[in-house]
Amino acid sequence: MPQPKYRKIAVIGYRSVGKSSLTIQFVEGQFVDSYDPTIENTFNKMVSVKGQDFNLQLVDTAGQDEYSIFPQSHSMDIHGYVLVYAVTSMKSFEVVQVLHDKLLDMVGKIHVPTVLVGNKKDLHMERVIKPEEGKKLADSWGAAFMESSAKENETAVEVFKQIILEMERADGNVPSEESKCAVM
Repeated sequence: MPQPKYRKIAVIGYRSVGKSSLTIQFVEGQFVDSYDPTIENTFNKMVSVKGQDFNLQLVDTAGQDEYSIFPQSHSMDIHGYVLVYAVTSMKSFEVVQVLHDKLLDMVGKIHVPTVLVGNKKDLHMERVIKPEEGKKLADSWGAAFMESSAKENETAVEVFKQIILEMERADGNVPSEESKCAVM
């Protein structure tokens, strides 16, 4: 059996977009509806993707806005990033773009393994951002894109499986025909 690979993932985005709900849904399989602003929580979870076990450490970060100083800790030893916006909030979509720029400045790379997530897709009536807009932004970053609802375990799991694939791809462990994005 290959050893589990340790991977640290930061979940980043504007306030109240569902970062914690998504993380807790993935880790514990339950939807937490109450909103307590997160300071910062770390969760651990073992997950298997394509026969390889991964020991994930998930850093559920405090909500940030465009003026937040990007914490250095969010660029140290982090293997991949899940950037979250709410499809019901234009502000969160704008902020996630600023956060991605700050992130690249901080890590000093032009590309880091990233999944852009449009959360709260179940709130159809309140949606202001179309899936195509999210996809276009993710493509411009060379990132994966998906929409999710933290109320559904399935999409939460998919988000974290996708970031594992992005990290593996960055490490050269995924055959290129599976690749959704070109490596710059």
